[in-house]
Amino acid sequence: MNFRGPFRIRADRDRPFPEIEHPEDAIVKVIRSCICGSDLHLYHGLVPDTRVGSTFGHEFIGEIVDVGSSVEKVKVGDRVMVPFNIACGKCAFCKQELYGQCHEANPQSTAAGGIFGYSHTTGGYNGGQAEYVRVPYADVGPTVIPDWMDPDDAVLLTDVVPTGYQAAEMGGIQEGDTVVVFGAGPIGIMAAKCAWLFGAGRVIVIDQLDYRLEFVKEFAQCEVYNFKHLEDPVVFIKKITDSLGADVCIDAVGAEAAGDTMNTMLGRKLLMQGGSTTALHWAINSVKKGGIVSIVGVYGPIDALVPIGNVVNKGITIRASQASVKRLLPKMIEHVKNGIIDPKAMITHRIPLEEVGEGYHIFSKKLDNCIKTVLIPPSA
Repeated sequence: MNFRGPFRIRADRDRPFPEIEHPEDAIVKVIRSCICGSDLHLYHGLVPDTRVGSTFGHEFIGEIVDVGSSVEKVKVGDRVMVPFNIACGKCAFCKQELYGQCHEANPQSTAAGGIFGYSHTTGGYNGGQAEYVRVPYADVGPTVIPDWMDPDDAVLLTDVVPTGYQAAEMGGIQEGDTVVVFGAGPIGIMAAKCAWLFGAGRVIVIDQLDYRLEFVKEFAQCEVYNFKHLEDPVVFIKKITDSLGADVCIDAVGAEAAGDTMNTMLGRKLLMQGGSTTALHWAINSVKKGGIVSIVGVYGPIDALVPIGNVVNKGITIRASQASVKRLLPKMIEHVKNGIIDPKAMITHRIPLEEVGEGYHIFSKKLDNCIKTVLIPPSA
């Protein structure tokens, strides 16, 4: 695919074939890639330094067709899932298993690690919504797909499943806790599902689209509420939690949250802040005193309106991060193998890569009850 500007994406058959640029590189022939909710932030023009000609896509799996001279742990012919984080495995942050904060993969930034296909703010790497992609640090990120695993499950382990799981993990959920998830996109759906794995006693999901709420209600066996039908989501959550607030709130929305006119205008229309922070406001104001707010929603790397006084006065703990996919993959693979998580059940649309523009249109406009879109290259 080829980004031509906001709301303009097209298939391009004349893209140059990726080459080995470093001895630790591999070239991967893509079998599956996904359109992610955070890709829509790029598509809508909300992420700085998203350059014309970029190839998006940070969720993909494929077959290795070439490797650099230093690569030892994977080989030509291996079918691999590639974490969306580009991580060297050797820097100070990787040694702490903070693979989403790798410094070597994006050394010009102190605020973001390297990510496939996610603007020059995260290193300027081309992504996997393509037939072939260059994968740096091939001995670190790529993980061989087990023979028994469905490719549709594998592609969702590159971001959605570990990100949803880490959203719940960062919440520090205790036995019996009430957990509120803002956002019923794929990440919010998976966060709600995984909240039960940590012992939640009650899981609530807030969104504005009924079809997504019906999906997560079935997939994650949780309570759901449409905020358009609530006078004030924060007051509502307080009322249903004995006036105390939720134990844990998860922001799985990020920069394009709806529900507040000022935030929408400043963050989505005028681009004067790093996105609309409505969901983050609701999370901070809905959590109990001493509670935890977990943030996996993506915001731009500029200032944003956040009620920090409420954070301090309520004694809230905030935990936020890009998911460390490599750290979590072994556990996620086991959960899929044991039937605890069924990632592919979230896939509603499988679209040929040649029709990527239409795929973005469907996903962006929430048409045809779209939850998760998988792109399939013609050579797959």
